[in-house]
Amino acid sequence: MKNLLERSHHLPEQTFAAGDTVVREGGPSGGIWILVSGALQVRKGGELVNAVNRPGAMIGEVSVLLNKAYGATVEATAPSVLRHAADGHAFLASDPEIGRLVAVGLAERLDFVTSYLSDLKHQYGDAPGLAMVSDVLKQLAQRQAPLARPGSARDPDPDY
Repeated sequence: MKNLLERSHHLPEQTFAAGDTVVREGGPSGGIWILVSGALQVRKGGELVNAVNRPGAMIGEVSVLLNKAYGATVEATAPSVLRHAADGHAFLASDPEIGRLVAVGLAERLDFVTSYLSDLKHQYGDAPGLAMVSDVLKQLAQRQAPLARPGSARDPDPDY
């Protein structure tokens, strides 16, 4: 993501110590963060879902694009430097290449998730506890319409 580092050089930098919170799940969004150096962890619902240490990685873009609260808590796991665009919408609109880089990053993540779920389905079929994988894949496939509603459509009390 070298291009993103180059295209964000004008943004102010902030230093975080190990254990510092960058964004908190459910907190108000609007800003985008770009990792310059260091390491981060991403937790959703208290569960570790990602470790980030690649310079140029972006934090908060999904919340900005969907106009919703931050969907995860991001904390520094090592001393880290991040650039901050307080107005994420303006940052994304400032340069078409930034939008392309964000789209590529989101596409890579979606490709990883769908490939992982497909592999689970292929390897374990309808093993107990994994029968819902087919439903998840079906839901992902159906969210192609322009009016797809973001967020989780799962039943709060699923049958599995």
